[in-house]
Amino acid sequence: MSYAEPIERLIREFSRLPGIGEKSATRLAFHVLNGSREYADGLARSISDVKEKVGQCSTCCNLSDRDPCDLCSDVRRSQSVICIVEDVNDLAAIEATGGYRGSYHILHGSLSPLKGVGPDDIRIGEFIRRVESGGIEEVILAMSPNMEGEATALYITRLLKPLGIRVTRIAVGIPVGGELEYMDGVTIGRAFEGRREM
Repeated sequence: MSYAEPIERLIREFSRLPGIGEKSATRLAFHVLNGSREYADGLARSISDVKEKVGQCSTCCNLSDRDPCDLCSDVRRSQSVICIVEDVNDLAAIEATGGYRGSYHILHGSLSPLKGVGPDDIRIGEFIRRVESGGIEEVILAMSPNMEGEATALYITRLLKPLGIRVTRIAVGIPVGGELEYMDGVTIGRAFEGRREM
């Protein structure tokens, strides 16, 4: 079925979003169309504000409408411990636990030579400059336990070891509620490597 050109254009724009196919894009377009004018204006303003007002924190590369961001400005957080994550969603997941009180550095990706992503394509240079400015005692690597995350962690470790900074990696292994018999060998092996005394 052919819709009016503005509807078709909105469907095309929604379908460009990750994970949104044509049917979902059509439902979203009609949701906006059938909603109030205020709703549509608010949605348009929110999209515009995100592009105009959100940037990267000059310290940790977090996405924020302030520089430095709220996390870097929080004097209760330790600035001597930095947790490196691949993206903002990883930071949000760690923050949701409420257990970490150090600072962060967001790489905005991971090394992937097969996809052409090298050290200059993510925020490793900014991190190294931050470390070289001094005061860092520990770096916690919190990358995903996949090929790209492992390559990134190894690369950063090689850069930091000569500087004498303690480098740790978050533990990986059996998830809470997981059944041992269904785990793969790598996961079980890492669980054994990361074991601790009770």
